[in-house]
Amino acid sequence: MNPIKKLLTYRYAEILFDLGYQFVKKYIDYKSRTKDQLEQALRSGKQNIVEGVSASPTSKSTEIKLLGVAKASFEEALADFEDYLRINNLEVYLKTDPRVTKFRQKAYQLSDLRNLSNLGHLIEKPRLPGNPQDDANFLLTLCHQVTFLLDRQIKAAIVRFEKEGGISEKLHRDRVKYLKTLK
Repeated sequence: MNPIKKLLTYRYAEILFDLGYQFVKKYIDYKSRTKDQLEQALRSGKQNIVEGVSASPTSKSTEIKLLGVAKASFEEALADFEDYLRINNLEVYLKTDPRVTKFRQKAYQLSDLRNLSNLGHLIEKPRLPGNPQDDANFLLTLCHQVTFLLDRQIKAAIVRFEKEGGISEKLHRDRVKYLKTLK
């Protein structure tokens, strides 16, 4: 299994991506610019996690930058879901709403490592609750969760970079160490 699939941010991003596509197909006009923008924001968020984490061994700054792009993409999707609710005169649930608590519990259950097959695929597939208001609020909740988690992941990557440096610094230290052995 690809180790990226074990990252919590990636699992949330994948769930959000899958559910977002279901939402767009069900509720957004297939000819609208919003459809394309929302699909691209969700895809970009997920793919930039993959690209950023993959770049980590050779470029910490690229990792941090791409995780930031992922977060920004999910922020864009978050705004689209809020717009959808507002434009359609639907309620945006407060984070203290019991329905949001249930959405978080469902997301936690879906993102749990025990829900991954040996190949890294979700065993229990994510599903939308079934009505436009709940569906958009579930996606909104997932956007809040993934952006929160990405913020923590970015901060941790920055701390690692401050403590360990980047690949150039490591290569320089290794080179100096090697040269000392030649003397």
